[in-house]
Amino acid sequence: MPHPTGQTWLQKLDEQLNVDVDWMDPTYSKNLQITPNDQTSNNLWVNQQMSHPDNKEMFQKVCDGLKGDWKAAYTKIAVLMCKENIGNIKGRVLLQVYPNEAYDHQAVLDSARAYAREFERAGIPQERYCIKIPSVGPALSACPTLKKEGIATLGTALFSLPQAIAASQGECLYISPYFNEVKAHDDPDKLWPNVEDPATQHTMSARTMQILETYARLYEETDKQQPLLKQASFITAKEAMAAGEHGCHSATISPQVLDELASLQYDGSKQPGEGKPKPANVYAGYKTPERLVKVSKIDPLKAADMDQKLASTDIDYLANNGAELDKAIAADPIATQRLKDALELFTGGLLESKAKIEKAFAEI
Repeated sequence: MPHPTGQTWLQKLDEQLNVDVDWMDPTYSKNLQITPNDQTSNNLWVNQQMSHPDNKEMFQKVCDGLKGDWKAAYTKIAVLMCKENIGNIKGRVLLQVYPNEAYDHQAVLDSARAYAREFERAGIPQERYCIKIPSVGPALSACPTLKKEGIATLGTALFSLPQAIAASQGECLYISPYFNEVKAHDDPDKLWPNVEDPATQHTMSARTMQILETYARLYEETDKQQPLLKQASFITAKEAMAAGEHGCHSATISPQVLDELASLQYDGSKQPGEGKPKPANVYAGYKTPERLVKVSKIDPLKAADMDQKLASTDIDYLANNGAELDKAIAADPIATQRLKDALELFTGGLLESKAKIEKAFAEI
């Protein structure tokens, strides 16, 4: 329900960027204060949603029909859960390839194509789904092939400018830089930069602005569309509002943060900064807001011994199975650790799903 005394933070943010729901529950999406643009997910959310009572019958039916092939069952179950929610959103549903196979180029292609076949069987056209690809060399190097096949991709688990440039070279539709590392959600006292003004003070804001400014420059120089920045991994509502001020195309937001945004009355006089209404093309004429001009100049996440120059757009990060991208990630301790943590977390969710499916197989 709309806030009784005026516009909420969620309604204001929806004016500034596309708000996506990072959750697969159709009931939740249907009852949101705004209509979400996309529905994102990951292997954890798929694992949780497949255990929802509403999916029990579907889950069992799929397992009965695909006994012995857990990957096929997992893919079909994930797509059918997306189908249940697609009527509650404006845009695309997103699913993630197997994170434990991120460094296997062919396995990434196989997983993305398997999702595409299931979406087609489910009657969901290519313009209504997108496949999340981990932002490592072998995985992102599969994206140009998928683009030629009409399969849109998103570069996920992204923590650095070289990863973003590689996603541009891979012709991804979206990228999802993580504003907070995945472990910060479980250990905020130790790992979360809880700052008053996230747009300028959060440790990830510099890299967010570097990516936006680099994409805007590439768009101006090449007239080629760049990946749309779909910011992810917020802990608070004010972090999500920072994405609007930064000029991100979209923000994918958890139910907890969406609920917080919906509960707060917007008062621009109490905001440290404010975003602009979303443009038709986010990179055409993009200009860094005056308040944020200095943000991208100093990267608080950069190790002391790292090259102080920004990543070069002249490097082919995807050649030789993404060797240059993996080299750049290895030179960045923050990106290396956060990427490793994300892939391990999502692999844990995937393996729990595998166990559930194989248990169902054994009981048939």
